[in-house]
Amino acid sequence: MNIIIWLVVGGLIGWVASIFMGTDGRQGVLLNVVVGIVGAFLGGWLFGGAFGTSTINEGNLSLSGLMVSLVGAVILIAVMKLFRGAASR
Repeated sequence: MNIIIWLVVGGLIGWVASIFMGTDGRQGVLLNVVVGIVGAFLGGWLFGGAFGTSTINEGNLSLSGLMVSLVGAVILIAVMKLFRGAASR
């Protein structure tokens, strides 16, 4: 049951991050889930220690854990957009 919650919450975080970054029309459900989960890992790695919280990857569904996961997903999309823009030049 934990994996289902992890996938759903990861998908929602990836979806919100893609709306925030303006890439919602180009991402599907699967990419939203991947961005949410990888972004949560990235956010936990970058900010988890600084804010003393864990992410959804560690089973933390608190507001701070969701926010760190969302920030990580936004950073991941920004990096993807940066590389995608550099590749098209």
